[in-house]
Amino acid sequence: MPDRPVHLYIKELSLVLVDISDKIVGHLSEALRAVKYHDTNGVPSIKLAQKELDSEEIDLEERCIAFLAMHHPVAKDLRTIVTILMINDDLVRIDELSLHIIDLMLELAPELLETLEFEKMSMHTGDMVKKSIDAFVLQDRALAEEVCAHDEKIDAMHRFVFNKVTTLMKSQDADVEKLADALSISRYIERMADHASKIAQEVIYMVTGEIAHHKDDYEDLAN
Repeated sequence: MPDRPVHLYIKELSLVLVDISDKIVGHLSEALRAVKYHDTNGVPSIKLAQKELDSEEIDLEERCIAFLAMHHPVAKDLRTIVTILMINDDLVRIDELSLHIIDLMLELAPELLETLEFEKMSMHTGDMVKKSIDAFVLQDRALAEEVCAHDEKIDAMHRFVFNKVTTLMKSQDADVEKLADALSISRYIERMADHASKIAQEVIYMVTGEIAHHKDDYEDLAN
C-alpha cells in the first residue's frame, strides 16, 4: 500500500463495504420479484451475481487484514476497521441465507406464501439491512438503535408464521414437507434480521466503544 493518510484508506474500505451491501439488498429484491412472479428464468442470473460477490467480500476482508498489519491503527480507527470486518461477515451470511430462501420459496404455492406474508417480512428485513449500513455511513447511534428495535417486529412475524404453520399441519391433508419448508423460510428471514441487528450493534461499538449484547440461538429458542 502506498503511503497515504489512514483516513483515506478507511474511507475507501468503507465505500467498498457499502457497495457490497447495496448489491446484497438488490439481490434480495430481485429474488422476491422472481418468487412473486414465479420467474424461474431469472434465478440463475441472481445466483451468478451472488457468486461473483463472494470474491469482492473476500477481497475486502484481505484488504482490512493487510491494513491492520501495516498501519496498526488505534482507538476509533481500529474500531472502524474491526467493524468493517464484522459487518462484511454478517453480509456474507445474509447473502447465503437469501440463496436458501429463494430456492425454498419457488417450491411453495403462491397462496401459501401470501398467507404467511413472506414478502412483507422480507421487505422489512431488507430495510433493516439498508438502515444498518446507513447508520454505519452516518455513524448514527440513534439509527442503529432503531434497527435493533425493529428486530422485535421480525421476531413477532416469525412467531405468527410458526403458529399458522403448526395449525395447518394438523389438517389431515396437510403437505407437512412443504409446511416444514415454510418454517425454514421464516427462520432464514429471521436470521437475516438478526444479522442486520448485529450490524447495528457493531455500529454502536464503532461509534461509542461500547460492546452491545447479541441475541444468540439460546434466546431464539426461548422466544
